[in-house]
Amino acid sequence: MTQLIAVTNEKGGVAKTTTVLSLGGALVEAGYEVLLVDLDAQANLTLGLGITPAKVRRSVADVLLNSASVLSISRETPIPGLDLLPSNADMGLAERFLSIRQNYELLLKNALSGLTSYDYILVDCPPSLGAVTINAMTAANLILIPTQPEYFSVHGLRGVLAAIRRIRSQHNPDVNYRVLITMMDRRNRIHHNMSEQLRATFGEGVFQTVIETDTKLRESTVIGLPITHFFSRSRSAIQYRALAQELTQNVQETATPEVRPQPAQ
Repeated sequence: MTQLIAVTNEKGGVAKTTTVLSLGGALVEAGYEVLLVDLDAQANLTLGLGITPAKVRRSVADVLLNSASVLSISRETPIPGLDLLPSNADMGLAERFLSIRQNYELLLKNALSGLTSYDYILVDCPPSLGAVTINAMTAANLILIPTQPEYFSVHGLRGVLAAIRRIRSQHNPDVNYRVLITMMDRRNRIHHNMSEQLRATFGEGVFQTVIETDTKLRESTVIGLPITHFFSRSRSAIQYRALAQELTQNVQETATPEVRPQPAQ
């Protein structure tokens, strides 16, 4: 069963796009078929795969606004098994006009529902909780929330969690969420303190894997490759592989029904 993961946080600069790109690379490396969906009008994910957004004629905006099929818009990347649903500036129109449509929250879910050829669909959301992000959350099996272990970033989780509660009550009651600590500096005492606070607050809702700061991550986006395929021995590549393993294990455990002991006869 295809797993759709929406990567979101209304605060920018917390490694959402980097996480989508790097986690996608790690999942493909592990043998999974993956579709990346760029819902941000800034189109950084599209650019991070070496595609110039201004040259993208038809984008995910056409799927949401004009009912174009996903297969007609998606394109292969240089990495076998990794496809992209690209974005361009037209996504700004989607953010403005989606909410006036009836049942607009279900547009992305309906568009992606027939894609059985992918094991994972990773959605890069814009840094807001508007109509586009609500679409991604409504379609998701899991909402992955990257956050820096810093005060403003952690404080910003409140808005995301409030949105998840609304989504659960109105459209997607079974959606789960996990917090991912990113851009961690282990030499920074505040980072340690905030990480401990996150784990004390959310418990198992925080991934065990932590993504540390790494200049190689910035270089990989310039080159147009996931870190796993740009510098496979780097610290961040190893950490994103660990995240992929933790994620897939969690999905398998969730999908496997619990075996309960039978009462004695």
